[in-house]
Amino acid sequence: MTDPPSISPSSTDFQLPLPLPSVPDAALSPKSSPALDQPSEFTNAKEYPVAPSPPPPKAVPKSLLSSGSQHQHRPKSSNASMRMTTAAATTTTTSLACNKFILYENRSRFYVVASNASDSLHRIIKIDRTSQDELVVIEDEAVYTGRQMTAMLKMLEDGNKTSGGLGKPRVFFGLLGFVRFTAGWYMILITKRSPVALLGGHYVYHCEETEMLTIPSGHKIEKPSEEQRLMGVFKQVDMTKNFYFSYTYDLTSTLQSNATSRNLSNPGPWPFTSRFAWNYHLFAVAFENLESDASKAHWVLPIIHGHVDQAKLTVLGRVIYVTLIARRSRHYAGARYLKRGVNEEGNVANEVETEQIVSEALTTPFYYPQPRYSSDEAPRRPNPRYTSYVQYRGSIPIYWMQEQNNMTPRPPIEISVVDPFFTAAARHFDDLFARYGAPIMILNLIKKREPQPRESKLLDEYTHCVDFLNQFLPEGQKMVYHAWDMSRAYKEKTQDVISYLEDLAEESIQITGFFHSGPEPYSHFLYSRASPVWRSKMLFQNGICRTNCVDCLDRTNAAQFVFGKRALGHQLYVLGVVDNPNLAFDSDAVNMLTEMYHDHGDTLAMQYTGSALVNRVETYRRMPHWNSHSRDIIENFRRFYTNSLLDADKQAAIDLFLGVQSDTTLVHSPKRSGYQQWFHDKHLNSPYTLETCQEGINDFIECSSDFWMGYYRPLLFTSLGKHFAYSMNSTLKLPGQVPIYQHCQAASG
Repeated sequence: MTDPPSISPSSTDFQLPLPLPSVPDAALSPKSSPALDQPSEFTNAKEYPVAPSPPPPKAVPKSLLSSGSQHQHRPKSSNASMRMTTAAATTTTTSLACNKFILYENRSRFYVVASNASDSLHRIIKIDRTSQDELVVIEDEAVYTGRQMTAMLKMLEDGNKTSGGLGKPRVFFGLLGFVRFTAGWYMILITKRSPVALLGGHYVYHCEETEMLTIPSGHKIEKPSEEQRLMGVFKQVDMTKNFYFSYTYDLTSTLQSNATSRNLSNPGPWPFTSRFAWNYHLFAVAFENLESDASKAHWVLPIIHGHVDQAKLTVLGRVIYVTLIARRSRHYAGARYLKRGVNEEGNVANEVETEQIVSEALTTPFYYPQPRYSSDEAPRRPNPRYTSYVQYRGSIPIYWMQEQNNMTPRPPIEISVVDPFFTAAARHFDDLFARYGAPIMILNLIKKREPQPRESKLLDEYTHCVDFLNQFLPEGQKMVYHAWDMSRAYKEKTQDVISYLEDLAEESIQITGFFHSGPEPYSHFLYSRASPVWRSKMLFQNGICRTNCVDCLDRTNAAQFVFGKRALGHQLYVLGVVDNPNLAFDSDAVNMLTEMYHDHGDTLAMQYTGSALVNRVETYRRMPHWNSHSRDIIENFRRFYTNSLLDADKQAAIDLFLGVQSDTTLVHSPKRSGYQQWFHDKHLNSPYTLETCQEGINDFIECSSDFWMGYYRPLLFTSLGKHFAYSMNSTLKLPGQVPIYQHCQAASG
C-alpha cells in the first residue's frame, strides 16, 4: 500500500514556521464575534481572531512569558494537582479541525501550535515546565491566520530570549494526552501515522509511532527505580499497534450516530463516545474543565483500540468501499482469564462494537453537491449511497470467573456471585437499550452438553437471567434469545452450521434493520413482482444483535462474519448494485469479506488472548486447509503460554494506561432502580426516527470542513496514483474469481 506523501513528518507539504505560510485574511477568514476584540488573559493584550485584515499584535504577551495565570481551575487528581486555563472564556470559539501540530520548546515552557489542513488557521496553547507536581496548560481561544501567527511567534521568540527563545520546531501529528507516575508529568505525542481508510473524504489513520516528552525542565525523581518501573509497565501497551484516529470524523461513534448527530453513547460533556476513547484518562486531566466542546475538539484527539480495515469492490464499473471498524471498550478491559463476565456497573469483558460500512464511491462527501442552477442558499442533500450495520460482542453478563493456574490449560469456570435479581446484567442490557435502542437479539453460542460441565454452567444461568429480565419488558420489546451449541452442531456433521447462522442473520436484520442514508432505488419498485411499497425515506438501525461464546473469539467471529455477509447482501441491494440480497460464498465480494473478518478476528483475539484465531470460518464451512490442524495446535499452545505467564503484566499495563484503580478499591455501586423496573422507559422508544433525526442530519451535511484539503492535498506536487483511494485493497487484484454479478443472476434465476 502506498501512503500519501503527506504522511511522514519529512513531507514537503508540511512547512515549518517561522514564518508560517500566510494567505489573504479576507478570503479565508469566517466571521468572528466582536467580543473577541477584548483584552485576553492568555496574551494580556488585544486578541486578533479570524476577521478581515486584522492588525497583528503590537506587544509581546506578558502571560505567555510568565508561568502562571490569574484564573485557574484546580480539579482534584489522584496523582497531583493540575491546572487548565482558558483565555477569553466569554468569546465565541470558531470550530476548527486541526491536523498539523508544531511544538516549540525552551527551559520554561512548551508552545503547541495547531493548524488546519490548508495552514490558513491556527491555534496555540502553552504548557508550563517550571512546576514538578502541577500540570499547567493555558489555552488561547483566538483563531489566528498565518500572518497573525507568524507575528505572534516572532514576539514569543523575542520575549523568551532569556529562556532560550522558542527552540527548534518539532512536527507531530496529534496530542494523545498527559501522564504522571511518581514525579513530574509526561506529554505523549503521535510522531508518525499512516492512512488505513477513507469515509466520506475523511482520512482514518493508524498510529505508527509515539513519543513521551518530560514536561518539567529540571526533572528530579526521588525514586528513579520506581519511576522507570512504572514507565516500563505503561509502555507495555504498544500504542503503535491497533490504535486509530481521525481528525475530522468521529471514529468513536457509528456512522448512523454521526449522520444524525444523536450520540446516544455519550451523554457526557465530550463531543465523542468516551467509552471507546482509550486515551480518555490521558487527556481528561488537562481538558475536562473546558466549558466549550469546540475548544475540546481542537486539542483532544480520541483514539480507538481495535481494528480498521477497508477494501474496494468493483462491480461492472461501480466502485464500492467496504469498511470494517471494531471499537474495543475501555471499560472492564483486560486479559482473558483476568477479565470475565460483568462488573457492578454493567460493563462486560471483551466488549467490542463492530461496524460494517458499505458505500459507493460515486461522490466523495457525505452529501450531494449543490446543483449549478440553484442559489447559494439551497440546502445540501444527504448522499444516499452510505449504509452501515452494527454488531456487538461481549462476555456473558453474569458474575463468573476462572482461577488462573499455570498447570491447567482450561481452568474450571465458577459462578462467583449468585444474584437472584441479576442486577449487573440489568444495568448492562439497559445500557444497550440506551445506546442502540430496542429490540436486542441475543445469540448465545456456548456448549450445552459436556462430559465435565464447564461452559454449560453458564448456559443455565444466562438463560435464567434473560428469562427473568424479559418478564418485565413490554410485549414487542422483549429480548430475542437464541441459545445454540455451535460446536456440537459442527461435530455432528448433519447440520449445516452456516445455513443456520444465515437464517438467524436474516431474522436479526429484519428485526433491527440497518442504516441507509437515503431512499431505496426506484428500480426495486419498478421491477419487483410483488409490487411492494417503495421506501422513499432513510432507513435506521434500531436494536442490536449481541453475540457471545465463552471467550467471544472463534465461534463469535465466525457467526459475526455470517451476519456481516448477510448484511452485505442487503447493503449492496439497497445501493442498487445487485438484484437480490442473496450472495454466493464463491464470489469476489464474499471472499474479500472473509479475509477482512479473518483479520478482524485475529486482531481482536491477539488483544484479548495473545494468539490468533484457532477456528476460522473455513472450519465451520468444513473446508479446512491442509495445515489448519498444525496451526490450531500452535495457536492453542501460544494461548496457554500467554495466559499463564504474561497476562498479569499485560493487565497491569492496561490498568495503568486506562487509569483504572485497583480492584480492591472501594467504589460506590450505582443506585439500583428496582428488580422489576430495571430499565428506563425512554430507552425502549425508538431513538432513531426521521422526525427526531432530521435536524441532526441537516447539521451534519451542512457542517463546513476543510477535509478537501487533506483529501486532495492541492498544495503538494504529486499524482493521483499515489492517492490512498487508488492503492487500497481491491477485488480487481484477486485472480481467478467469479464476478459477483454472475452469482447474483444465478441466485435470482
